[in-house]
Amino acid sequence: MFANSRSVTSSQEEVHPALAKVLARHFASLFCRPVVDYNRAAFAEAMACWQAWDGNAPLILDSGCGVGWSTIALAEAHPDCFVLGVDQSAHRLAKKDRESQPENLAFIRADLVDFWRLLVERNIRLSAHYLLYPNPWPKAKHLQRRWHGHPVFPALLALGGRLECRSNWKIYLDELQFALTWAGYPATVTALIPEAGGLTPFERKYHASGQELWRLVSDLDGCRGDAAP
Repeated sequence: MFANSRSVTSSQEEVHPALAKVLARHFASLFCRPVVDYNRAAFAEAMACWQAWDGNAPLILDSGCGVGWSTIALAEAHPDCFVLGVDQSAHRLAKKDRESQPENLAFIRADLVDFWRLLVERNIRLSAHYLLYPNPWPKAKHLQRRWHGHPVFPALLALGGRLECRSNWKIYLDELQFALTWAGYPATVTALIPEAGGLTPFERKYHASGQELWRLVSDLDGCRGDAAP
């Protein structure tokens, strides 16, 4: 039953025609949703973990880390960096392999919408930012639930660093590339042949199911877009 993942299906066959309008609206106004207390507490915990290890170390963020495979792999691949794996699901985080956890990481339960904005509020810049197989929300009416269509997108850009997003739905990455380019940040989308075993359980399952996988990369420190906050 492992290699039985279905491909993403959608009536949308290209970049959403309303994306530019949505981006213009979100960049023209400030996203003012109040940050909830439990996210502030989670953020404080994350900062304390970073400081306890080495607060001067470059920071890598694994947003939506799930069960933490990718966070552990990133921490092992970047021993001079501190890696934060953030996910809103206590159930998924509870499945992480604690015994094999490197010292240069921490897992945090938080809502990314608040967590990203708190990082920006503290003027914290990332060395790298990973968005690995985010929920594609493939129905056209759900455009604003995708990260590039969400009001928090300007905050994502403000975090800087090397942004990498992977997906099994190319339209998601085409839209993200469109949004980044619209804001003045060049991005490339290429086919992905995953590392042995996959960087996440989803990546492993999608690849085993014969699906095409894709990677977007953008250097958010390489330039500053005209439309970026």
